[in-house]
Amino acid sequence: MTASEPTELDHLREIERLAHRVTVEAAAEGRLSHRAGPEETTPLQRSVDALARALRHYHFEGDGCLEEDRPVVRLVGASVLKPGLMPAGVDEPYEAVCARIGVEPRAEGWALWNTWDRDGEVKVTMVVTAVATTEGLFANWARGRALDPVTPLPSQVALVRHGWIGPMTFSPRGVARTGRGGLPSA
Repeated sequence: MTASEPTELDHLREIERLAHRVTVEAAAEGRLSHRAGPEETTPLQRSVDALARALRHYHFEGDGCLEEDRPVVRLVGASVLKPGLMPAGVDEPYEAVCARIGVEPRAEGWALWNTWDRDGEVKVTMVVTAVATTEGLFANWARGRALDPVTPLPSQVALVRHGWIGPMTFSPRGVARTGRGGLPSA
Protein backbone atom coordinates (compact mmCIF):
# COMPACT_ATOMS: atom_id res chain seq x y z
CA MET A 1 0.00 0.00 0.00
CA THR A 2 1.43 3.38 -1.00
CA ALA A 3 0.94 6.57 0.93
CA SER A 4 -0.96 9.34 -0.80
CA GLU A 5 0.90 12.42 -1.96
CA PRO A 6 1.04 15.14 0.68
CA THR A 7 -0.98 18.24 -0.06
CA GLU A 8 0.69 21.64 -0.31
CA LEU A 9 -0.57 22.41 3.19
CA ASP A 10 0.89 19.10 4.48
CA HIS A 11 4.19 20.07 2.85
CA LEU A 12 4.16 23.50 4.52
CA ARG A 13 3.39 21.96 7.89
CA GLU A 14 6.27 19.47 7.51
CA ILE A 15 8.69 22.27 6.62
CA GLU A 16 7.44 24.22 9.62
CA ARG A 17 7.90 21.15 11.87
CA LEU A 18 11.46 20.63 10.67
CA ALA A 19 12.29 24.31 10.99
CA HIS A 20 10.93 24.27 14.53
CA ARG A 21 13.24 21.34 15.29
CA VAL A 22 16.21 23.43 14.06
CA THR A 23 15.30 26.28 16.39
CA VAL A 24 14.78 23.90 19.35
CA GLU A 25 18.24 22.40 18.83
CA ALA A 26 19.80 25.86 18.37
CA ALA A 27 18.21 26.98 21.65
CA ALA A 28 19.48 23.84 23.40
CA GLU A 29 23.00 24.68 22.23
CA GLY A 30 22.67 28.28 23.43
CA ARG A 31 22.87 29.64 19.89
CA LEU A 32 19.43 31.24 19.69
CA SER A 33 19.22 34.90 20.69
CA HIS A 34 15.82 35.99 19.26
CA ARG A 35 17.36 39.34 18.34
CA ALA A 36 17.28 40.89 14.88
CA GLY A 37 21.04 40.67 14.27
CA PRO A 38 23.55 41.32 17.02
CA GLU A 39 27.03 42.07 15.72
CA GLU A 40 28.59 39.11 17.56
CA THR A 41 26.47 36.47 15.78
CA THR A 42 27.33 34.67 12.57
CA PRO A 43 25.15 34.81 9.44
CA LEU A 44 23.95 31.27 10.23
CA GLN A 45 22.94 32.28 13.77
CA ARG A 46 21.11 35.35 12.44
CA SER A 47 19.29 33.13 9.93
CA VAL A 48 18.26 30.64 12.64
CA ASP A 49 17.08 33.56 14.81
CA ALA A 50 15.00 34.90 11.89
CA LEU A 51 13.59 31.42 11.34
CA ALA A 52 12.60 31.16 15.01
CA ARG A 53 10.81 34.53 14.86
CA ALA A 54 8.94 33.51 11.68
CA LEU A 55 7.75 30.19 13.10
CA ARG A 56 4.99 31.83 15.07
CA HIS A 57 2.72 31.29 12.03
CA TYR A 58 0.33 28.36 12.31
CA HIS A 59 -0.84 27.35 8.83
CA PHE A 60 -4.51 26.81 8.03
CA GLU A 61 -6.77 26.81 4.99
CA GLY A 62 -7.35 30.39 3.89
CA ASP A 63 -4.17 31.83 5.43
CA GLY A 64 -3.01 33.21 2.08
CA CYS A 65 0.06 30.99 1.75
CA LEU A 66 -1.45 28.96 -1.09
CA GLU A 67 -4.26 31.20 -2.36
CA GLU A 68 -1.96 33.81 -3.90
CA ASP A 69 -4.57 35.05 -6.39
CA ARG A 70 -7.05 36.16 -3.69
CA PRO A 71 -6.43 39.36 -1.72
CA VAL A 72 -6.62 39.35 2.06
CA VAL A 73 -9.40 40.84 4.17
CA ARG A 74 -8.08 43.21 6.84
CA LEU A 75 -9.96 42.22 9.99
CA VAL A 76 -10.41 44.22 13.17
CA GLY A 77 -11.67 41.05 14.83
CA ALA A 78 -13.82 37.97 14.50
CA SER A 79 -15.99 35.53 16.38
CA VAL A 80 -17.29 32.02 15.90
CA LEU A 81 -20.87 31.01 16.61
CA LYS A 82 -21.54 27.28 17.04
CA PRO A 83 -24.35 25.25 18.55
CA GLY A 84 -23.47 24.81 22.22
CA LEU A 85 -20.34 26.98 21.95
CA MET A 86 -20.99 30.70 21.93
CA PRO A 87 -18.53 33.56 22.57
CA ALA A 88 -18.12 34.78 26.13
CA GLY A 89 -20.74 37.37 27.00
CA VAL A 90 -23.41 35.96 24.67
CA ASP A 91 -26.33 34.73 26.75
CA GLU A 92 -28.65 33.91 23.85
CA PRO A 93 -28.80 30.40 22.39
CA TYR A 94 -27.17 29.80 19.01
CA GLU A 95 -30.49 29.64 17.15
CA ALA A 96 -31.64 33.00 18.57
CA VAL A 97 -28.37 34.71 17.58
CA CYS A 98 -28.64 33.28 14.06
CA ALA A 99 -32.21 34.60 13.79
CA ARG A 100 -31.14 38.05 15.04
CA ILE A 101 -28.30 38.20 12.50
CA GLY A 102 -30.48 36.89 9.68
CA VAL A 103 -28.95 33.49 8.86
CA GLU A 104 -30.21 29.94 9.21
CA PRO A 105 -28.51 27.89 11.95
CA ARG A 106 -25.85 25.50 10.60
CA ALA A 107 -24.43 22.49 12.45
CA GLU A 108 -20.91 23.72 11.53
CA GLY A 109 -21.63 27.20 12.85
CA TRP A 110 -20.80 30.61 11.42
CA ALA A 111 -17.82 32.95 11.52
CA LEU A 112 -18.30 36.70 11.87
CA TRP A 113 -15.52 38.77 10.29
CA ASN A 114 -15.52 42.39 11.42
CA THR A 115 -13.79 44.66 8.93
CA TRP A 116 -14.25 47.91 6.99
CA ASP A 117 -15.67 48.69 3.55
CA ARG A 118 -13.33 49.10 0.57
CA ASP A 119 -12.60 52.71 1.56
CA GLY A 120 -11.75 51.72 5.14
CA GLU A 121 -14.42 54.03 6.55
CA VAL A 122 -17.61 52.03 7.19
CA LYS A 123 -17.64 49.19 9.72
CA VAL A 124 -19.05 45.95 8.27
CA THR A 125 -19.48 42.35 9.42
CA MET A 126 -19.18 39.49 6.95
CA VAL A 127 -21.06 36.36 8.03
CA VAL A 128 -19.09 33.50 6.47
CA THR A 129 -18.92 29.71 6.52
CA ALA A 130 -15.13 29.82 7.06
CA VAL A 131 -15.22 28.60 10.68
CA ALA A 132 -11.98 26.55 10.45
CA THR A 133 -10.19 29.52 8.87
CA THR A 134 -11.36 31.74 11.73
CA GLU A 135 -10.13 29.24 14.31
CA GLY A 136 -6.75 29.25 12.51
CA LEU A 137 -6.72 33.05 12.76
CA PHE A 138 -7.37 32.83 16.50
CA ALA A 139 -4.40 30.47 16.92
CA ASN A 140 -2.15 33.03 15.19
CA TRP A 141 -3.60 36.07 16.95
CA ALA A 142 -3.02 34.34 20.30
CA ARG A 143 0.67 34.27 19.35
CA GLY A 144 0.62 37.98 18.48
CA ARG A 145 0.83 37.41 14.73
CA ALA A 146 -1.19 40.01 12.78
CA LEU A 147 -2.48 37.65 10.11
CA ASP A 148 -5.53 38.16 7.91
CA PRO A 149 -7.46 35.61 5.83
CA VAL A 150 -7.86 35.64 2.08
CA THR A 151 -11.08 37.06 0.70
CA PRO A 152 -13.74 34.37 1.03
CA LEU A 153 -15.30 32.87 -2.06
CA PRO A 154 -18.75 34.29 -2.84
CA SER A 155 -20.27 30.93 -1.86
CA GLN A 156 -18.74 31.31 1.63
CA VAL A 157 -20.43 34.66 2.33
CA ALA A 158 -23.96 34.42 3.72
CA LEU A 159 -24.44 38.15 4.18
CA VAL A 160 -22.68 41.43 4.91
CA ARG A 161 -24.13 43.80 7.52
CA HIS A 162 -23.28 47.39 8.39
CA GLY A 163 -21.63 47.71 11.78
CA TRP A 164 -19.66 45.20 13.80
CA ILE A 165 -21.41 42.29 15.45
CA GLY A 166 -19.82 41.44 18.78
CA PRO A 167 -18.47 40.42 21.08
CA MET A 168 -15.36 39.74 19.05
CA THR A 169 -11.79 38.62 19.47
CA PHE A 170 -9.66 41.54 18.30
CA SER A 171 -6.85 40.91 15.83
CA PRO A 172 -3.45 42.40 16.75
CA ARG A 173 -3.96 44.92 13.92
CA GLY A 174 -7.50 45.64 15.14
CA VAL A 175 -6.23 46.42 18.62
CA ALA A 176 -3.67 48.83 17.17
CA ARG A 177 -6.08 50.50 14.72
CA THR A 178 -9.00 50.93 17.14
CA GLY A 179 -6.92 51.62 20.25
CA ARG A 180 -9.15 49.19 22.14
CA GLY A 181 -6.26 47.46 23.89
CA GLY A 182 -8.24 44.22 24.04
CA LEU A 183 -11.36 45.79 25.55
CA PRO A 184 -14.63 44.16 24.56
CA SER A 185 -16.49 45.71 21.65
CA ALA A 186 -19.42 47.97 22.35
